[in-house]
Amino acid sequence: MAEITRQAVCIPIHDDTLAVVAAQRGRALAAQLGFSVVEQTAFSTAILEIARNIVKYAGQGDITLQAVQEGERAGILVLACDNGPGIADVNLALQDGYSTGKGLGLGLPGARRLMDAFEIASQPGMGTTITMQKWKHSTPSEISGKAKS
Repeated sequence: MAEITRQAVCIPIHDDTLAVVAAQRGRALAAQLGFSVVEQTAFSTAILEIARNIVKYAGQGDITLQAVQEGERAGILVLACDNGPGIADVNLALQDGYSTGKGLGLGLPGARRLMDAFEIASQPGMGTTITMQKWKHSTPSEISGKAKS
């Protein structure tokens, strides 16, 4: 099981500006932990998608970011919670192209693809909790012990 390595950061989400703040804070934490630029971008994109869903469907909620460690592996745990209308059919909501709004239906399935772990707990009328995790992946130069040029 992963151990917590830093204090959690909680960002209240109630508009698109705060959704962007959550994505920026996630990217900054990923950079501090040594994630590659590509990993930072994927991670912040997933956070932004989930945070914007909070605004669009629930009106408000929270995104919590937590650095974790598992052996030598560094990662970040994201907990997104709201008390909105919930998701009636989670499996359907995770299919590309499905949307109850006017979007393309790529937000939830896209965020899931960008993360290493992704779970949704939701009930109609009770809100939604999404737990996501991203691990820093080793680069070939880290594996061979060579420094990057």
